Amino acid sequence: MDSIIEAQRQAHEEIERYEIVLYSLLARNQLTHETRLQTEHKAAQVLSRLSSRITTVKSQYEDEDARKAEIDSLTAPAHPGDLSEFYSRLVKIQDHYNKYPDVAAGGFDLELAALLEEGNQDGVDDEEYEEEDPIGLMFSGEEAYGKYVDLYASHTAYNNLKNIAKRLSYLQYLDVLLAAQEGKLHQELPKETLRTREYELYIQGLHNYLLSFMKKTQPVVDVDSKHREQEAEFEKKWGQGELDNDKNGDHSAKRAADAAENEGIWCSACQKSYSKQTVYDAHLKSKRHIKAVEKQAASNEPPQNPNGTSDHTANGATTHRNTPQSAARLTYLTAFLLAELTSTLNDTKANVERRFSLTAREREQELLERSKPVAPPANTGENGAGEEEEEEERIYNPLKLPLGWDGKPIPYWLYKLHGLGVEYKCEICSDHIYMGRKNFERHFQEPRHAFGMRALGLPNTKHFHEITRIEDALALAEKLKQEGRREIFEQETTEELEDDEGNVYNKKMYEDLKKQGLI
Repeated sequence: MDSIIEAQRQAHEEIERYEIVLYSLLARNQLTHETRLQTEHKAAQVLSRLSSRITTVKSQYEDEDARKAEIDSLTAPAHPGDLSEFYSRLVKIQDHYNKYPDVAAGGFDLELAALLEEGNQDGVDDEEYEEEDPIGLMFSGEEAYGKYVDLYASHTAYNNLKNIAKRLSYLQYLDVLLAAQEGKLHQELPKETLRTREYELYIQGLHNYLLSFMKKTQPVVDVDSKHREQEAEFEKKWGQGELDNDKNGDHSAKRAADAAENEGIWCSACQKSYSKQTVYDAHLKSKRHIKAVEKQAASNEPPQNPNGTSDHTANGATTHRNTPQSAARLTYLTAFLLAELTSTLNDTKANVERRFSLTAREREQELLERSKPVAPPANTGENGAGEEEEEEERIYNPLKLPLGWDGKPIPYWLYKLHGLGVEYKCEICSDHIYMGRKNFERHFQEPRHAFGMRALGLPNTKHFHEITRIEDALALAEKLKQEGRREIFEQETTEELEDDEGNVYNKKMYEDLKKQGLI
């Protein structure tokens, strides 16, 4: 349609309805991680379409000439009864809807219904639903639908770096990534390793993976804007020399000297790096280099700069020099991404430790269960049988009762019988709260309480049973120590000994007389 005002009205309507759909999506109760991630990806699609509509409306409002011409054409005609403009617009509207019948049939409504659809609404089998889940195909099996990160490739590349102190296990590698500070990563590596081409390729692969993982697991978050902000912050700090490892002297001079000492010369024609200028100059006269230059000139597609800076030689070849800035930039950005994914890294570490304790059969069973599709229950039709099954599966637990072995809340009388509503707090266990008397009495022999007693330097014996405060435990230990000394003194004073003449003395008096030589 040619009417700019009608186009603006339609765009405003679509924006408003998109906002309603976005609210409906985000207001859903997400029971599982999979459904939450699917909903966020749908919300990201809605936000993208909203942004495009808003951009279109803004450009239409900025076109003042078109709006003025439209308004002038809609003003009262010069001659009363002149309806030619009205009929011409009516013909255009009829032609438009005849050409695009889906608009009149509610094509936009179908688009909104597809966004609000929760999947498997037509009774599709689980196998077909699994093939139609695009979000699940974005993640590998190790990532478990975005719950964990898969850093095995980066771990292998890290262990293959030169001049590293020792090869790390996967758990130790995760600890190194978790220990990364703001803008600093791999401080345990020597400077020679940080300036190699292998390290730059390794840190670039790690950075690209973490960035793509964040975009997949946080579709609603504007990751690109945060990334650009960190890039600008890095350029500022690098220009001020704050990220230089040398703290004394001229930063720029030392950086230039280090770069000149450790840089490599890259020949784009031969696709090879040379460590020294003399070696590079000598290879320029070789037949292999001349043929490579001729082949490169014939293709008219010189390879891209792999390292940053470039120099053009007289024979047409291009040389590239490694600079520490590119590796430092990737390291800074990777440290920022690791800080954003700290919780995911902790979950990954816990999952790896848990899997180490499983047998091979248990791991296979876990993979089979994980491969099953996560699909919402199907709506079976007008009888509402699917809705009834969903209501039956939903657990009604308003009193927050503990779950039994069958996954259902235990009876309330059993809850009251065991006193599970009573809280018992133990200061020795770092203020941990135990629900119920039975759990409270049992915890005195559990590892948590035993560790707390060892931290206080006290034995976890039956004397300290029912003691939960640190002050009381220390006072009881001092009292037991004093009672022990009193028992020893009483034993020494009550024990009686007899001398050769038949005189009876207590043990202490007998030892004193014997020392004096009177016995």
